[in-house]
Amino acid sequence: MVDVGDKAPDFILPDIDLKKQSLKDYVGKKKIVLAFFPLAFSPVCTNEMCSFRDSEQQLNSLDAQVIGISVDSPFTLKAFAEQHGFKFPSLSDFNREVSKRYGVLHEEILGLRGVSKRSVFIIDKDGVVRYKWVSEDPTKQPDYSAVKEALSKLS
Repeated sequence: MVDVGDKAPDFILPDIDLKKQSLKDYVGKKKIVLAFFPLAFSPVCTNEMCSFRDSEQQLNSLDAQVIGISVDSPFTLKAFAEQHGFKFPSLSDFNREVSKRYGVLHEEILGLRGVSKRSVFIIDKDGVVRYKWVSEDPTKQPDYSAVKEALSKLS
């Protein structure tokens, strides 16, 4: 399980074009908002990712990069990103390794096994976790104002 103050574990995951991306590709360039979400196209996940999309200008002004991660396939994530106009990276944790490493994997929820918990980690430019929010309730969205406030406190 990853906690505030820990070095964020690196990972390599495919994006919507099957290109491998790692956390190292982003560390040192911007603050990172790592947003794990349960399932693409579900109502709450759609609202959450659209909220991040709609906050893009404000997040850019805070020198932050959103990265969405779910256990959906890259093909599902591509359709999801294209339908909703997401410009931030959407990465597939289809094998559930990163969700496990970060401690945000539901063993079972809604009759489904191995779905990511809705969670947000803010990682500073040194690769250290500075904010963590994890929900056991998949219907609960993050507090977007708290995310922005945490980002604004980081240099």
